[in-house]
Amino acid sequence: MLIPNKTLAIIIFCFLTTATIFSQNKYTIVIHGGAGTISKDMPDSVKEDYYSALKEALSIGKSILHLGGSSLDAVERVINYFEDNPKFNAGRGAVYTAEGKHELDASIMFGKDLSCGAVAGVTGIKNPISLARLVMEKSPHVFFFGEGAEQYGKKMGVTFVENSYFDTEKRFEQLKKSQEKIKGTVGCVAIDNEGNITAGTSTGGMTNKMHGRVGDSPIIGAGNYANNKTCGVSATGTGELFIRHNVAFNVSALMEYKGFTLQQAADEMIFNRLPEGAGGIIAVDKEGNYSMVFSSSGMFRGVADSEGVFEVKIWKEE
Repeated sequence: MLIPNKTLAIIIFCFLTTATIFSQNKYTIVIHGGAGTISKDMPDSVKEDYYSALKEALSIGKSILHLGGSSLDAVERVINYFEDNPKFNAGRGAVYTAEGKHELDASIMFGKDLSCGAVAGVTGIKNPISLARLVMEKSPHVFFFGEGAEQYGKKMGVTFVENSYFDTEKRFEQLKKSQEKIKGTVGCVAIDNEGNITAGTSTGGMTNKMHGRVGDSPIIGAGNYANNKTCGVSATGTGELFIRHNVAFNVSALMEYKGFTLQQAADEMIFNRLPEGAGGIIAVDKEGNYSMVFSSSGMFRGVADSEGVFEVKIWKEE
């Protein structure tokens, strides 16, 4: 059947318009799934599971940005994936406190207007990053803690689960051994076609932590920060150190006040201001440049952009 010339013209116009949008759509997204002592002796099958999980998380965010979606949506969806995957210390795979329970923290920040939201010490919220976004967008406040955060979650209709939902055998074994403080956290930073930067961070904290302990992940400026003038940052590592040094904000401050590049600012904070092994950060600047630096033996991480970059790594030598 022949297509009328007018209809054919419309089809061609729509195709060319869509192609133009995609060709002009510039974005960068970086992710992390925690930093710390990551053994290279893990079985190859386990390594591949982690690589596959990182690729899937990165693909979720890339797809949203490629179709012209917002950095806010991309960051939330990526972290939702991490929170639902028991391999990572956030949501389903959260570590145990000293009391044998789970307390989760998360924060998100939008660089366009510096709006932000955070929750800490939640025990029944399936996806803390989504509640943090609701705090940012639907409340006049920035930070809700514990029971107050849970109450706000009920008001907003988020998904609740029993605390036992977060149980995993792997994390329980870590609690029993108490040989190391797990520094796992998940995060995502993205800049979209509009030039808006979003940073998000979510965590189950550290193994065997004292009841009520809060690390850097939900603290704006410490473990999470975004500003369209400079960059977005998500941190992972020993939270107390990132709080004391206000790491995420200071990366931005070094760029804005001292004229540092993103890489220079990231290196300064991780290698010169923090002790060896403290952890790492992922970051994206207003031009779409990215940095993924860490001083621990490894950091689960990945990056994708509109120029075709797509890679995931764990150790420094990769």
